Amino acid sequence: MADTQLFRARREFVDRVSKDVVVQLLDDLLEDGVINDGEKEAVIEENGSRAERARHLIDKVQKKGPKASGKLISRLSERDPNLCELLKLAPPESPAPAAKLPQQETTAVSPVLISCTAEFKRALLEKEAGSIYVPKPKGQRRRLALLINNVQFDHPPLLRRGAERDKENMEKLLNGLDYTVDEHSNLSAQDIDETVKKFSQREEHLESDSAFVVIMSHGKRDVICGVRYNPNEPEKDLFSIDNIFKHLNNQNCPALRDKPKVIVIQACRGDESGSMWACDSVPNPSGLEDDGIRKLPKERDFICLMSCTPDTKSYRSPETGTLFIQKLVETINTHAHKDHIVELFRKASIYTSQSSALPSLALTPD
Repeated sequence: MADTQLFRARREFVDRVSKDVVVQLLDDLLEDGVINDGEKEAVIEENGSRAERARHLIDKVQKKGPKASGKLISRLSERDPNLCELLKLAPPESPAPAAKLPQQETTAVSPVLISCTAEFKRALLEKEAGSIYVPKPKGQRRRLALLINNVQFDHPPLLRRGAERDKENMEKLLNGLDYTVDEHSNLSAQDIDETVKKFSQREEHLESDSAFVVIMSHGKRDVICGVRYNPNEPEKDLFSIDNIFKHLNNQNCPALRDKPKVIVIQACRGDESGSMWACDSVPNPSGLEDDGIRKLPKERDFICLMSCTPDTKSYRSPETGTLFIQKLVETINTHAHKDHIVELFRKASIYTSQSSALPSLALTPD
């Protein structure tokens, strides 16, 4: 019975549940009709500490019987599945839902980064010990991120209007993740290569637990365009993406050995389509095409997310920046406190491909 499960888990629940989850559970149970407004206010107003509120909540719900207790367990499994598993609480079985088409997740988008709770981190480290990268304590690390954003090109039609917003959004996100951002703009291919190489030699990596590299520009298959690129000379001023992995691998960057290195590249191909949205693209004379969003594992401890068209075109708004970067930032802001990096990239890929369908239908030329 659900109320018996709560009774057995009571002490651990009070010790481990976070303050934010208690508040969320109160809202959930009010919505489910398990408690009323007065009971919710009593939990908050009559108890000053997190533990006291948690104890009041679980005792109140348990007294209401198995059905109410089952609701609390179900809601806890949604809000903090790791804690629910740790407490050995099993949500009551519900009838299998009728088959339906997959739907996009409806979690409200957060405009700011949601931080992990200490309880979640502790539970994760206990559960996944030996299979995850363990972050250094905040006071003992010096995280670095490299951010390169090409906006103005020698060939004026290649101007990437709106890309400044991408830089602002990524810089804010990286700072929120506790990275000091080494920011550069409008680099040639040679300058990009030298900048990545210098970044790989930074002494701060010795005291870091990870690194980010974000490059935003025009691009073609497996290359990024420098600002001197000209469609009339399509083989000049191109930076090979493979050089990122070469400069940051274990041999050339020993300070980041066994540490995660996250690579994000906004560099797309496609035809110009419309005046309100534009593609980050240059013509590809070879005719070769890639999938829309690609995750590229390369070397060891790397993960890379690329935006690459034509199937799922990556659009850029002159006002708000590229759809890919917008969705990536929103996804990390909203889900990074509970999901690992591969899952974040998967969600960003889904959101980007689904969101790009409307502009592509409306604006792609015949």
